Amino acid sequence: MLELDTALLFFGSSLLLGLAPGPDNLFVLAQAAQRGIKAGLVVTLGLCTGLVVHTTAVALGLAALFMASAVAFTVLKFIGAGYLLYLAWQAFSNGSRSKAGGEIAQLPSAKLYKRGVIMNLTNPKVSLFFLAFLPQFVQADAAPVALQIMLLGLLFILATILVFGGISLLAGSVGERFRRSPRSGRVLNYLSGTLFAGLAIRLVLAER
Repeated sequence: MLELDTALLFFGSSLLLGLAPGPDNLFVLAQAAQRGIKAGLVVTLGLCTGLVVHTTAVALGLAALFMASAVAFTVLKFIGAGYLLYLAWQAFSNGSRSKAGGEIAQLPSAKLYKRGVIMNLTNPKVSLFFLAFLPQFVQADAAPVALQIMLLGLLFILATILVFGGISLLAGSVGERFRRSPRSGRVLNYLSGTLFAGLAIRLVLAER
């Protein structure tokens, strides 16, 4: 098993990484600000489900095989970028409908959850990060490596839930004031769309 000091060091590092600006926490922030605290929390659960998949892939050695393929990396990042552009288009469309006086329909939790899963799984940088980050805390004389990787992944997910949950609460509360005003709601939609488009461009430009 992991030693306590190693686990605490890893958990603290994971909390700091969760706070650093990145695609996932910015995605949660945008969803919570645009659709409320619950939306941010549901998206967070989706993202963490994706992290479970990435952790398992690293533990089984599948992530290293997949990331060794330049074609696989490129295809995955373009799929992820395409999905982000689709979300950007939706946000801009919502802003236009709001301007025309139309009411923006709330998305069901299942759809928000799926957004989080897709967002995480189609970002090959997550697999690369886990491949580089998790093994640094593995102890050769402790439990089997695969088990240690899974435990580290679970600690990372716990840190992610805490940080992204806090982001959801803050962004959702602030966003609620904007959503009460049609004009502010339009601005919020356009800002979200711009953010999604920016994340898409960033993902396209990502290199192995």
